[in-house]
Order: sequence, then C-alpha cells, then structure tokens
Amino acid sequence: MKILILRIGAMGDVLHALPAVTALHKARPDWQIDWVVDPRWSALLVDGEGHGPAVGRVHLADTKLWSKAANALPTVRSIGKLRRELRGAQYDLVVDMQGTLRSAVVGGFARSKRFVGYADPREPLAARLYRTVLTRLGTHVVDQGAALLGDATGVELVPSTVELPRQEWAEDWAEKEVVARPMCVLGAGGGWGAKQWPAERFGKLGRELKAKGFDVVVNVPRKDDEVGSKVVEASGGAVRMVVCNVAGLIALMRRADLFIGGDSGPTHLAAALAVPLVGLYGPTNPKRNGPWGPGVKRVLRHESSVTSYKRVEEIDRGLAQIEVSEVLEAAMGVSSAKL
Repeated sequence: MKILILRIGAMGDVLHALPAVTALHKARPDWQIDWVVDPRWSALLVDGEGHGPAVGRVHLADTKLWSKAANALPTVRSIGKLRRELRGAQYDLVVDMQGTLRSAVVGGFARSKRFVGYADPREPLAARLYRTVLTRLGTHVVDQGAALLGDATGVELVPSTVELPRQEWAEDWAEKEVVARPMCVLGAGGGWGAKQWPAERFGKLGRELKAKGFDVVVNVPRKDDEVGSKVVEASGGAVRMVVCNVAGLIALMRRADLFIGGDSGPTHLAAALAVPLVGLYGPTNPKRNGPWGPGVKRVLRHESSVTSYKRVEEIDRGLAQIEVSEVLEAAMGVSSAKL
C-alpha cells in the first residue's frame, strides 16, 4: 500500500495528525506512508536527509510562497513540481486530514482512485473533491484523525506516542544553548491575539520562575520578534530570548524541564516530547485542541471563556482572567514530576 497524508500545516496540526500516522506505521510497517507538508514544518516529519520515524517521503507544499505571490512564476513552478510528484507516485490512497479547499485541491493532484476526507471538513467545499467522505468521530482532534485514517485504511488505530526526527546540528546547538538546569521554556506567541496570554504577565512569571532557580527562555522564530522582546523587557532581564527554527526548537524542547504556553505549536511540541507543561487556553476548547502526549500536563481555562475559532486580535476575556500566581502554582505542580 502507498498512502499519502495531507496535513500541510501548521505545527500543532501536524503534531496532532502524527499519532494516527505513527499508529498506522507500527501496525503496517511494510506500507509506504508519505506526507504533503509546508517546508516550515517538515522537520517534524523527517531529518535533514529526508528520513523520518513514521514517514517515508515528504512532498513540499510551499503555501507561504503561494499566498504571497499567487500568480508569480516561482509559485507556478512550485505547484507544477508538486503536481508532477504526486501524479508520478501513484498512490493507492490519499487521506486529507486537514479539510481545507487548498489541501483537497493538492490531494486531487495525485489522481488516486481513493481520496478520503471528512464529511464535514473545515471548509465545506473541500468535501466536493473527495471520492469518499467519512463521518468525524471522537472529541479530540487526535482521536478524530485516528478514526479517519483507520476507517480509510481498514486498520483499527489507537493514537500512538510519536517519535520526532533528530538533526545532529540542532542537537549540538541545543546542548550549547542550555546554560543551566532546570530550564523553563515560555511559548508566548500564538496563532492570533485572542489566544495570547499577555506578554507582560509572561515577563512577570519569568521573574518568579527565575527566583525559584529556573533558567527561563522564550522561544522566537526571529530576533526582532515583538512578543518575545516584550516578554524579555517585562521580565527585567530574567527571561532570555532564544531564536530557533523548528529543528532547533525540537532539540531545545528535548532538554526542557518545564513549558508554559497557550494553544500554539510549541505547546503541542512540548506535549509530544513529554515535557511537563501548563497550557493557557481561552477561545479554543482544550477538550478538542488540548495538548496531547505522555507527559504531565495542566490546562488552565477560565469559566468565562467561550469557544470560538475566530481569528480576532483582542484577547479572550476568560484568558485575560488567568493570573500569574495561578500559573506559577500550576507550574510548580507539574514541574515537580521531573525535578
């Protein structure tokens, strides 16, 4: 069997699809399982040589380029290359675990006789492009993914703990970046403003953690990151900023003793790597999108939060009610499991 998985992005979504794919790989190790992913997230699936614990090959869908310059020659070439790759691979089964119109169009490039997706995808038009639609089962997206992939393949799947690739340069870099233990990583960013706990509170929290003996870092994708800079400033220098890409973040997180963040990719990465964590939730429902993995976890969500996936910038009113003292208490509780 040659199977193609569509879960192009983002970080947390790829990580939430991996437990199902890992379970299938363990159940059918002789099957070839490939994946279409945005280049930004490929380090979650394969190392620098293109080898992964559960995935055979990744096909790159450079959606950032496509969105930036839809009609430009580089975009046309990028899409054409991907189309040729997928058609040439001759997949027996294509499974869209994303459920957007874009992912469904990309899946159609493969021209597989079996193209499966949810009956109620995130974007309803996507369902018109599938050859087979399946009912969404389960509450958490990890369970939903396992049910979808299991039904599509005829293999009963229980989501499995994932193994992430290692890149030697990233592991070497992380060893040098960790200056003291225990280390706490703060994930202060988020997909949109409503999900972001205030940077000033992260800074105050960082001061409290530093006083308790933690080396406190905030991970950022670039050195001019606005949120990370605000956290460092609010901490009075107690928090230091660490700039890293996804491969570097994986290696850094392997060495973390504690993680604190909102509903974002780094939080789900920490969960996958069994880092003790505190998740700060507001407009998204942790029963559906909460951190999933084998480690010790505590999720804080105020009762006044209302589930909404609207990408608004104003902070969720419930998330704004979570105080530093509450987060610190939860952090000390989960960190004691590792320290």
